[in-house]
Amino acid sequence: MKLAVVILALAMTGCATVEDIEHTPATMSVMSGKSPREYADCFLGKIADSRKPPLVEAHHEGLQIIVAQKFSADPAAILNIENRSSGSSIKVYERLSNVPLRPKDVQRAATACISG
Repeated sequence: MKLAVVILALAMTGCATVEDIEHTPATMSVMSGKSPREYADCFLGKIADSRKPPLVEAHHEGLQIIVAQKFSADPAAILNIENRSSGSSIKVYERLSNVPLRPKDVQRAATACISG
């Protein structure tokens, strides 16, 4: 019964745009000693097994990575990676940030690439 409620809630959420996702609270906000390009390359390598190739764009003083949902091309997560003097700052925004049963592959890949 609980699974049916979760599936129904996910089905009713509809599609989200990049702007919608960016206006939610960040699910992760960290600093890394890696440059934005090094961090992005690491993240792309870690997420490759579970998602379609993400879209990488120049964004302010760094990069933005748009990760698609597992079964559609709609955005599921946004990573904003900004250049800092000693590395980069990373903010992760996820579409279903308030759903505890959401896939954790984006968060695991983002965390795995922090140090290095």
